[in-house]
Amino acid sequence: MPESALRIDKLLFFLRIAKSRNLASGWAESGFIRVNGRRIEKGSATVGVNDVITMPRGEAVLTFRLITMPHRRGPAPEAKACYQILS
Repeated sequence: MPESALRIDKLLFFLRIAKSRNLASGWAESGFIRVNGRRIEKGSATVGVNDVITMPRGEAVLTFRLITMPHRRGPAPEAKACYQILS
């Protein structure tokens, strides 16, 4: 896998959207996450910079664009700097 791509489950964990990678993988396998409008059904699906990810978040829908690739699960401000929430 190139350095500019990351598995969706790992990405959601690194961005602090999911509390665990296992939880993020379950979300991906449920089929409710979309990357650039394409339905994702595996935690191993890859995402890259400038991809738009859409997913349910409680009663709302979270849509965000990946600005830069996170390299670790760091503090919240570091994670939030990696993506831009779209309306």
